Amino acid sequence: MRRAGVFSLLVLTACGGAPPPDWQLNSVAAMNAFQQDYLRGDTKAADLEFARLQSEISSTGRGDLAARVELVRCAARTASLEFDDCPGFEKLRADAGAEELAYADFLAGKAERTAAEDALSKLVFAGVRMKTSRATSQDISSAVDISSAQGWRRPLLAWLGVQEKRAEAAGDSAALEKIRRRIALVGGKS
Repeated sequence: MRRAGVFSLLVLTACGGAPPPDWQLNSVAAMNAFQQDYLRGDTKAADLEFARLQSEISSTGRGDLAARVELVRCAARTASLEFDDCPGFEKLRADAGAEELAYADFLAGKAERTAAEDALSKLVFAGVRMKTSRATSQDISSAVDISSAQGWRRPLLAWLGVQEKRAEAAGDSAALEKIRRRIALVGGKS
């Protein structure tokens, strides 16, 4: 999902020309806050914002929106190389629309999709490539650069960890030391 764009469009299209209801505005704000907190590595704040997002969406009784919200969480996890079967979405699969099902297949590595231009979409795309063992050194370097440029600790540490393992496997001690210094800096251990 293209961050707030796709979700916001879906949520806000129901309002036509009238001002959007509070639940829509609150949902978009909570989703943006969840993503930023999660990617920065603030799990507690991210969990609170995600609970707020779920609460706003559940007030509509719309399973398709609830399924989409779960995909937002799965995408953030994928960008951070935290792979699972997206259990929250799977519970809501029966209520998901075609777009949600297609995105779930993409996150699972069962379907192709191109990355959008925003940073999170690029990280999700690289995460899916890693999950399916198709990530190249360029994908990994790009994911490190994107995470670093955004100040997103969680994915940055994950992708640096991949670089660390590759440098170790290659026996590249100079690269390994540089990566480890960077990991220590990001983790606050330098």
